[in-house]
Amino acid sequence: MNRNPIIPFVLIMVMGLGLMFLLSFKGLGDSKELAKEGEGGEKTEETAEMNPEDFYQQSCAMCHGNQYEGVSGPSLEGVGSKYSQDEIKDILVNGKGAMPPGLAAGKEDQMAEWLANELK
Repeated sequence: MNRNPIIPFVLIMVMGLGLMFLLSFKGLGDSKELAKEGEGGEKTEETAEMNPEDFYQQSCAMCHGNQYEGVSGPSLEGVGSKYSQDEIKDILVNGKGAMPPGLAAGKEDQMAEWLANELK
């Protein structure tokens, strides 16, 4: 029972090439959708409006507390009366103290406005 050892390698190669072409065609279809979004077309789930309160609970509450009381980070109670909206945005972009920069990347404007107005 001598089998040809090259057959499994050829089958894997053929399946790999087929998968490569399939994924290439899938990418072509996705590129049209991305181009439409880039032109200001319909918004996808990722570009939809974000809720600052939800973002805070997901990304900030671990250090600043669920009720803004401060845990390992400082309390945010009254942050809107201590800092202007631009100062808050600067802290979100550049960090301050132990807070690393860029944690709210792309959402700084909405977060700064929310913090300045809601936490006075």
